[in-house]
Amino acid sequence: MKSKIKVLAVVGPTASGKTDLSLRLAEALDGERISCDSMQIYRDMNIGTAKPSLDERRGIPHHLFDICPPENEFSCADYKPLAENALKDVVSRGKTPIFCGGTGLYLSSVLRGGDLSPNIPSGIREHLEARSIDENWDELLSVDPEAALLTHKNNAKRVIRALEIYHGTGKTKTEWDKLSLEAESPYDALIFGLDYRSRDILYERINRRVDIMMSEGLEAEVREVAPRLGKTASQAIGYKELLSYINGELSYGDAVELLKKNTRNYAKRQLTWFRRDPNVIWSYPDEEGADAIFENIVNIAKKHLN
Repeated sequence: MKSKIKVLAVVGPTASGKTDLSLRLAEALDGERISCDSMQIYRDMNIGTAKPSLDERRGIPHHLFDICPPENEFSCADYKPLAENALKDVVSRGKTPIFCGGTGLYLSSVLRGGDLSPNIPSGIREHLEARSIDENWDELLSVDPEAALLTHKNNAKRVIRALEIYHGTGKTKTEWDKLSLEAESPYDALIFGLDYRSRDILYERINRRVDIMMSEGLEAEVREVAPRLGKTASQAIGYKELLSYINGELSYGDAVELLKKNTRNYAKRQLTWFRRDPNVIWSYPDEEGADAIFENIVNIAKKHLN
């Protein structure tokens, strides 16, 4: 039997410390980082996506950052083949592939063996797009409540995709995902998750991160990139809230507070997603400390890679 490709991943909610941990792991394990963040793939969206700067990358090769102009649409179906190619490239040079990011769907599309892109008959999407957000959301709640729990009501693209799968295949997205999980994966993945026992500490980290982003010039970045934001990129947290301010729909203070609230809510959805995976090895910086977590994870990873 052909041996599986060994892969590491660092996941968790926004502002949990994923980037720093993954960089330290890359330095210790001769690794290269592969982004599994649905917004860091966009060029010129740097501050709002918490994209590490060139200095912060410490000379470590980074893959799938800045690969798409903000005016273009980009989906999980686009991500999967690019990530697989990046992974193969890293492994071919004897390096350790380390996925890092908070978009669980992107990571699972690569690490699990199934196909996330069922063939859907034409016309279904057009029908769903012609309906209201409330109509689609109510139907998703009815036919696939588990998928609805993981999807924000106003994320029309995700809601429509889940219903598209249901109408096109006769199976809910949740059922389809479970079938996909049963397929054999070519990867032997070790997934490390970061979380905080204290939600207050995590939320304070999120609020502080937003304040730092604003001080670093997020508003100017949004103003600069706004004319080029496509449908998907314009929904990025940090950009949609400040666009409301720039367009005169919200005051500055209300936009910043909404940004913090939406980021906290996003962190909850990220945790809901990652908590479903029993294979994630969780660590808690507020209890264990970043250095102790790093040392423990390095030891586990070295055994996995050998």
